[in-house]
Amino acid sequence: MTSTILIVDDDPAGRQTLESILDEQGYQLEFAENGAQALQMIRKILPDVILLDVMMPGMDGFEVCRQVRSDPAIAEIPIIMLTALDDRRSFLNGLESGADDYLTKPYDRHELRARLLGITRLNRYRKLQDDRTNIEQAHSQLLSAYDATIEGWSRAMDLRDKETEGHTQRVTQLSEKLAKIAGIRQDELIQIRRGSLLHDIGKLGVPDSILLTPNKLTDGEWEVMRKHPQYAYEMIQPIEYLRPALDIPYCHHEKWDGTGYPRGLKGEEIPLSARIFAIVDVWDALTSDRPYRAAWDKQKTLQYINEQSGKHFDPHIVELFNIMMA
Repeated sequence: MTSTILIVDDDPAGRQTLESILDEQGYQLEFAENGAQALQMIRKILPDVILLDVMMPGMDGFEVCRQVRSDPAIAEIPIIMLTALDDRRSFLNGLESGADDYLTKPYDRHELRARLLGITRLNRYRKLQDDRTNIEQAHSQLLSAYDATIEGWSRAMDLRDKETEGHTQRVTQLSEKLAKIAGIRQDELIQIRRGSLLHDIGKLGVPDSILLTPNKLTDGEWEVMRKHPQYAYEMIQPIEYLRPALDIPYCHHEKWDGTGYPRGLKGEEIPLSARIFAIVDVWDALTSDRPYRAAWDKQKTLQYINEQSGKHFDPHIVELFNIMMA
């Protein structure tokens, strides 16, 4: 990583001296002949360090330093003041103006190189930290945007299927709650949330004539409906970001005894997140009104879930569900 050094000096001999000292030190050297030109170049090239002469006609180095420090876009750039003034008042003026370091002429070339190296190292480290922070912030913003998109998809699916409106949000909240009781780690909870929101995304491949019918489905229609977990797999699996959340959309209709679909998984072959979600999904379905039946009360639904322990549901997860609903 090459550091850019801006040398500001109205004296050509002074600029040449600094160039000879810093030549072959691995820096990109830029030059300004006065304060006004320096400010323009600073805003344009954003140097890593400014070597700033104090005694210049028009705008002196103290004023240049003050203007740099007053501009948020360039205020953090390190400044080393170089001057023939060696009195205490000038030294204090330099510090009060915002200089990071102060060298008097004639300066020792080795000392100048050493001080400049120290500042560029610190500045490089700060830039790396800033870059890392910016990357982390951008990553966080991207994940937030992805999750907002997933939420939007889930709402769109609920709107498509009016009879289950609000279902996705309810089962997502309950699944997260049950997963916490089951001791699921935070990173896995995120995937459970995403998978819950997308659990019915495969129904986008089911025709409206089947999905929206007010009647009970025929055997042929059920055959089509049961394809939606496979559709979900085909939609989500190619998306690397969503792949860890695939277990619920793909496996939430599997049953503990192996009679579920689409793969007939049995027992712990079924991913834990899908076993958790399966109970919550049935709970919400049975406690909600449908065109072909009224909602069950909570006691009747809980009794049914317990009857299905070891058949449809993982017995251990049923126990945890009872604790949650107590």
